[in-house]
Amino acid sequence: MSAKRLMLAAAFGSFALLAGAYLFQALGYAPCKMCLWQRWPHWIAIGLGLLAWFAPTWPVAAAGGLAALTTGGIGVFHTGVERGWWPGPSSCSGGSDLGGLSGTDLLSTDVLDKVVMCDEVSWAFLGLSMASWNAALSFVLAAIWIAAAVRSVRASHGVPGYF
Repeated sequence: MSAKRLMLAAAFGSFALLAGAYLFQALGYAPCKMCLWQRWPHWIAIGLGLLAWFAPTWPVAAAGGLAALTTGGIGVFHTGVERGWWPGPSSCSGGSDLGGLSGTDLLSTDVLDKVVMCDEVSWAFLGLSMASWNAALSFVLAAIWIAAAVRSVRASHGVPGYF
């Protein structure tokens, strides 16, 4: 498979993961703050995939790999927060301070619907949360982006080989 096709496949993988996240959101699984953080690198990877359509160069592939590694890293951190391995951001984990809420917010029951806790698993499959699945699949996408970068460099230097 060419470097360009690998980049497009990896970008499509980010698109598929985002589509899944938005589908879960439409089904009533509201995202927490860290879930939203994990989406931004996927958007960047999709943009890089569009760029790769016209300029399939190794810097584009390397940037895509970095985006996939970033969202994967956030997913690992989020998984650790969910499993209690380390504390999460105080704004969305247990024991958070309430300094960002006004007196009206504190007395209102509506605010409870707005806060989605980062340290609670809302959905899991095969023992893995959405954050864990995002991490695992994002690392696969990172490997695809890196393979594309290697192929792009080899092609630009006239080096034969499949990897």
